[in-house]
This record gives sequence, structure tokens and C-alpha cells, in this order.
Amino acid sequence: MTMEEIIIAKRDNKELTKEQIRFFVQGYSKNQIPDYQASALLMAICLNGMNDDETSILTEEMRISGEVWSLDDIPGKKVDKHSTGGVGDKVSLILGPMISTLGAKLAKMSGRGLGHTGGTLDKLESIPGMRIVLSYDEFKNQIEKIGMAIIGQNEKLDPADKKLYALRDVTGTVASIPLIASSVMSKKLASGADCILLDVKYGSGAFMKTVKDATKLAKVMVNIGKKLGKDVRAEVTDMDQPLGCAVGNSLEIKEVIETLKGRGPKDLNEICLSSGSIMLEQAGIYKNRDDARKYLEKILENGRAFEKFREFVIAQGGDVSYIDDPSKFEVSKNIIKIYSPRSGYVKKINALEIGIASMHLGAGRETLDDVIDMSAGIVLNKKIGDHVNKNELLCTLYTNKDSYDEIIEEVKNAFMFSNKEIKHDGSLTHNIIE
Repeated sequence: MTMEEIIIAKRDNKELTKEQIRFFVQGYSKNQIPDYQASALLMAICLNGMNDDETSILTEEMRISGEVWSLDDIPGKKVDKHSTGGVGDKVSLILGPMISTLGAKLAKMSGRGLGHTGGTLDKLESIPGMRIVLSYDEFKNQIEKIGMAIIGQNEKLDPADKKLYALRDVTGTVASIPLIASSVMSKKLASGADCILLDVKYGSGAFMKTVKDATKLAKVMVNIGKKLGKDVRAEVTDMDQPLGCAVGNSLEIKEVIETLKGRGPKDLNEICLSSGSIMLEQAGIYKNRDDARKYLEKILENGRAFEKFREFVIAQGGDVSYIDDPSKFEVSKNIIKIYSPRSGYVKKINALEIGIASMHLGAGRETLDDVIDMSAGIVLNKKIGDHVNKNELLCTLYTNKDSYDEIIEEVKNAFMFSNKEIKHDGSLTHNIIE
């Protein structure tokens, strides 16, 4: 078997065998296959696709390319959650305390933000002292002790994905459903969870722009889970406007705190209740989602979910005084208010433009080496469907940069208005795949 034969087979739209996929993944992981041949195969996959069997085999071979963690000695089912990324998506930081309060075990590895999408790890690190690197034993012990841990991706898990993603990023082969699905699922399956909930987003602020493409990706990933014996389900959710009101790291932590105290924005609260209900059902804590939702609502009202978040922050070395008194977080030196140019109803808030503007304010990074300003970002005062009067506050910008005139225009351009009432009930979930 040669790499050239494998490239030709996929170029001619033939199904790759398990042996061929294993040859490629193992050879590339061990630096035995050059980048130019790997790039050629990735492009052939991007153009011709893979069927469910090929995608599942690719996922499994990537999963076993490095260490595979087992959490079997921790009692109960371990659950994980993954979002395909968006603007203002701080769901995991709310969902984790909610479900672990009710007995589920969250075992989550997260990533950093890049471009217009925010990263869970960056948000966590806006809390002084917060540790996001834990050893395997520390990770297990914390899950067993308090019911949850959120850490950075371990370098020894799924090294094939790290190499392949870096190559895809510079060869125009990121936008391939089989490659996206195998990348996401191989990492999740290597970290030891029994059940996985996927939040597959669509819209202006998401990688998948249409419901159709997001649903297709969700179905592929759920099928991979079934083939590999895991309970994997997916929600297809809207990212046409930012999720919640805050975009930016410490700004989002403040919104996490408010939401865990039962005072969160309607759309953010709703997705946390929806996702939490599914995960508690997956974990076997409740027999149906309606019962799970009632208890989730109760722990937001009585403060137990917030207390679990405090416990989580303390367990990972964070300064909990910032959680108890969010006014301790640094505030940017420049605070710019954007007012509505007209009266009417908010018709659209382009999530991509808000995400890019937030990045330009300092809240995100264009390259992995960029340093994030934890205090920078945007807080929305209006969402889609809201009525607004002329000169009423639309949003507030936070930055330590001295030049921001162009960013103000970016934010203004993200808003569109209508004279007619816009019906938007705050519901995000379009479909549940299981």
C-alpha cells in the first residue's frame, strides 16, 4: 500500500478501506507521510466527501493516535458538551454547574478562541488564578469530588487531529463535513465521556451558515457516536445574533454569574435549560426532559447552581472573590456608547460583525499568538425583536485601545431596523438530533 494509491482512490471518489485510513492517520502522525501528500488527500476528501463508515473509521483512528483517557472508575455516567463555536457563547460555564448540582458528571476539555469566536478557556482565565491545565489524575479527582472539570485540551490526546487541523487551516480544507466531524468527535471520544451533547450552530456568527448544513453535520456526528457505541445527541441552534448580551471574556463571566443567579438573558437561559435537560436525561438522572427542566429552573432560583460555580472556581485555583464581587474585574479605560439612529424594531444583529468588532477591541485573537485584553468587548442593550427609540442605547463598547473609530462603524453596521414588529421569542433550538 502506498500513499499515492490512497490519494488516487479518493480522487476517483472510491470508498477508502479501514486499512487505507489507518495507514494515512498513523503514517502522518508519525511524520512518515509528507505534508504535500496529506494535503492532496485532504483536498480529495474535501471535494468528494466520505460516507458514514469512512468518517467513523477516520474518527476512531484519530482517537487512538495518542492517549485515550478512561473515566470508568468514576461512579455514574460522565457527560460532555461541545459547541461548534459562536459569538457570546458561554453556555458551558453555566451548564456545567447546573447539571453537576443535580448529580451529572461533566468531564470537559475546551479550546481557545480564534477570530470572531470566543474560547471557553480564555473566559475562564479572565478569573485571576484559574488553572486550565490539570493532570489526568487531577481531572478525574475533581470530577469525582465536585462533579465537574473544564480544562484545556491535553497535548497527548488525539495528536493526529492537531497535526491534521493545522494542515487543513492552511490548505483550504477546513470546510468539509467529514473532516469537521472526525476532528470534533475524535477529541471528545478520547477524553473519556460516556455521553456527548453537541450544539451545532448555524447563521452569520457560525461556521455553518444554513440550517441544512448544520443539520447535516449534526447527523454525521451523531451517527459516528452510534457506530462507536456512545450516546451522542445534537441540538441545531441559531447564531444569527450573539448569544446573550455580553461578548468578551470577563464581560461574559459577569453574565455567567447573573445567569446562575436566575437573572440571565432569555435566549441564554433557554439554551442552558434545553441543553441541560437533554444531558440529565443522557446521564440517567431524570427519565424525561420535562422533569429535568423543572429541577434546573429550581436550582437557578434557589442559588445552588451559583454555589456550584463558586466550588468549581475554587477547585481550579480561581480567586472566588471576583465571583462574589464582579465589580473587582478590571474595566476598560475607554467605554463607548452606541445609540440608535432611528426608532423601530431591531431586525438583525449580525453576529459575525459583532464578533469581529469585539476582536478588534482586543477581546479576541487573529492568530494564536495574540494576547487577549480580558476586559474588552461589547455588551448589547437590545436584541432582535426589541423596540428601540431614536437615540436609545443599543450597546456599549469596552476597550483599552486608543483608536476605535472604525470599530464603532463596524458595530453600527451590524444592526438593522424595521418599522414593522419583529417576532422573536428568544428560542434558539431549531432541531434535536438523536
